[in-house]
Amino acid sequence: MSTEEAPQNIPLGQPTAARMYDEALGGKDHFEVDRAANAKLYEVIGEKRVRSTARENRRFLGRAVRHLAQECGIRQFLDIGSGLPTASNTHQIAQKTDPTARVVYVDIDPIVAVHGRALLADDNTRIVTADMRRPETILGNAEVMDFLDFSRPLAILFVAVFHFVTPAEDPSRIVAAFRERQAAGSYVAISHLTTDGMSEEEQDGWRAGFAGATVPLVLRSEPEIRALFTGYDLLGPGLVRPCDWHPEQDEWPRTTSLFGGVGALA
Repeated sequence: MSTEEAPQNIPLGQPTAARMYDEALGGKDHFEVDRAANAKLYEVIGEKRVRSTARENRRFLGRAVRHLAQECGIRQFLDIGSGLPTASNTHQIAQKTDPTARVVYVDIDPIVAVHGRALLADDNTRIVTADMRRPETILGNAEVMDFLDFSRPLAILFVAVFHFVTPAEDPSRIVAAFRERQAAGSYVAISHLTTDGMSEEEQDGWRAGFAGATVPLVLRSEPEIRALFTGYDLLGPGLVRPCDWHPEQDEWPRTTSLFGGVGALA
């Protein structure tokens, strides 16, 4: 996409997490500033490792949605921090199980909504621009609340988003705000970059890659990530490396940059 083609109100001068993720996945909806930011990551951490981490995270999302739809009977999904549309999106996976499954995508980056409305919108899919750090902008959004029935079970997906939420912004507060509105029998899925197993050099490299982005990067330990599931019961196999969460045969090469899990609300 050229700068001239970009819609208004897009942060062109700074890399964004959604566009950097798109580049790491091999997408095309990013700018030179995003490629330059990822180049810093590739230089310190290694391009193969960064891209493998992005792909592993994406596969975790797909397996979690499939499991929730097929094994748990979930027919409503709120995908927060969804990023740019790519292959195997949440609605495509959920609607393979049930074509009537409803999905709302939420992202703070306005370019996500621009592309999402062009590529994803249908009778059972919606996309809105909102800031997860202000849960009321989502839970008070008429389009979200009219489309999803919070009195019935639904799954909330926080996949690779909380490492862009600072301690001062309190990620546990954010999860709690949504958990308090969920009905019994609902679920949450979370994946998160972790300090566990990372050298100091690698941690510094990840942070440096996002230093000029619209949001900073915050790495957390396994206990800190586990704390985000407070109020939920972790499904087996628990909080694990994403490639170990109901793995498939093609889960290689694996990385150790993330933890992921799915929790149930009793």
